[in-house]
Amino acid sequence: MPRPVDTRERIVRSAARLFLARSYAGVGVADLCEAADVRRGSFYHYFPSKVELAKAVVDLHAGEFHRRMAEAQRDPGADRLRAAADAVFTIQSAFEGKFGRIVGCPFGNLAAELATTDDEVRAHVADALAGWEARLAQICREVAADGALRPGLDPDRVARALLAQIQGLILLAKVRGDSARSIRDDLGTVIDSFLITR
Repeated sequence: MPRPVDTRERIVRSAARLFLARSYAGVGVADLCEAADVRRGSFYHYFPSKVELAKAVVDLHAGEFHRRMAEAQRDPGADRLRAAADAVFTIQSAFEGKFGRIVGCPFGNLAAELATTDDEVRAHVADALAGWEARLAQICREVAADGALRPGLDPDRVARALLAQIQGLILLAKVRGDSARSIRDDLGTVIDSFLITR
């Protein structure tokens, strides 16, 4: 019999996959239980509502992003910021491999679907995006301290612009049927526009 922690994780991972493949609204509790191979009672034991599950899915994706960004911070100088494009590519490429196409950003998808109808999920997604922006801002400050950010640029504003570019490029790739590589290449061009090239 699976350990309780395995059951909860299985539910969250199944939900993450189904929300990306369909949508939050397009997935019912019965679908989630079938995908995770759990009974309805087990589902409600771990998640009193679908909203709580959505928040756990956001946390799962946020953890993966922060892990990828932590790896990026090992790179020297301006490459630290360029590694952010590689982190986005790695995540989107994995989604592309799993679903056969770009399915979007988990945060952006939930924000677009629920931000005007569910304030609790909206706030949780906003916190996740704020964490992403803070991580980018820290990298931008380090790149500025290394003298690799163009003079006069505010690292915090650069981080916000990069987050907006990332979200926009993922959305464009999703609707155009572009590849994860196109996201990385276009994001690399944007990042290079903020850097001093030597």
